[in-house]
Amino acid sequence: MSQSLSPSHLPASIAAPVALPIRTLLPWAAFTVVLSLLLLYFVGAEQGATSLISGHAVHEFVHDGRHLLGFPCH
Repeated sequence: MSQSLSPSHLPASIAAPVALPIRTLLPWAAFTVVLSLLLLYFVGAEQGATSLISGHAVHEFVHDGRHLLGFPCH
């Protein structure tokens, strides 16, 4: 005896996907882009003349990530 999955055999609890409007996704997309650029700055460029934070704390914190991503740092 074989069983097939046809629409009549599906449980009633399965719901159809809901389309999200662009207005709902746009703030999250903008937040993700800004956060990604900020992270890229701190990993890739936070040292020397472009430093926003004095000292070497940020450099030492992201040092291994810098090498992992291929950014030169010394």
